[in-house]
Amino acid sequence: QVQLVESGGGLVQPGGSLRLSCAASGMIFGINSMGWYRQAPGKQRELVATVARTGSTNYADSVKERFTISRDIAKKTTYLQMNSLKPEDTALYYCNIRSIIGNVDYWGQGTQVTVSS
Repeated sequence: QVQLVESGGGLVQPGGSLRLSCAASGMIFGINSMGWYRQAPGKQRELVATVARTGSTNYADSVKERFTISRDIAKKTTYLQMNSLKPEDTALYYCNIRSIIGNVDYWGQGTQVTVSS
């Protein structure tokens, strides 16, 4: 059984930084992409950043130049470095891994990020 466990969320002041981590366990038949999504209260889940098997990255316009995604495929771990945080970044952040075989999506349970003074 595949499990994704996020960590690193918390309360931070505007302008601050946080680093999220996501570690996967269990058998995944090839990793196609790894990514981070977020969901604020009353809003739909939205893409934050993804990194493909090739290493190419994709970011939501709202986080470009502030967030950086990285990953270690061998360790099935992905990270999200978040700088210059804004109150509108407040959300529950979810880790995602998509497998090559079958394009199966695996999700973590989410980690809360709250940006407030």
